[in-house]
Amino acid sequence: MSQALPDRAWIATRIPHQGSMCLLDGVADWSQERIHCIASSHRLSDNPLRAAGRLGTANAIEYAAQAMAVHGALRAGAGTAPRAGFLTSVREVEFHVSQLDVADGLDVHAECLSDAGNHQMYAFRVEAAGAVLVSGRASVMLDAGSNL
Repeated sequence: MSQALPDRAWIATRIPHQGSMCLLDGVADWSQERIHCIASSHRLSDNPLRAAGRLGTANAIEYAAQAMAVHGALRAGAGTAPRAGFLTSVREVEFHVSQLDVADGLDVHAECLSDAGNHQMYAFRVEAAGAVLVSGRASVMLDAGSNL
């Protein structure tokens, strides 16, 4: 791929999360089936997900959800507006650490397991220094409010 990979500025224009809630720094690699994003925001003392001075492990799901949203935007292509997506469930989530306060950068991986139009299923994992911190599956509903 000769095209530059998306950075934080590109991501911020394509997901609904802005400012410090845009958690991802960039995309390391992607294909139609999967995405690998990188993040360092978990180390920031003013991370908006931080509570009582710590960043709980369940927040890894938000990192993964943002990677899924970026994946959807990349799959849609440059000329198409990204579709609104809502995380409808997470399953088989495994927490391998008690918090995300790790020194190394985060590697956020998501793989689209199925795409049935307005419903997608992803497997995800969040790693640091090659160790899996959190993994699981997530369901995403696209354009859920368009038929209301």
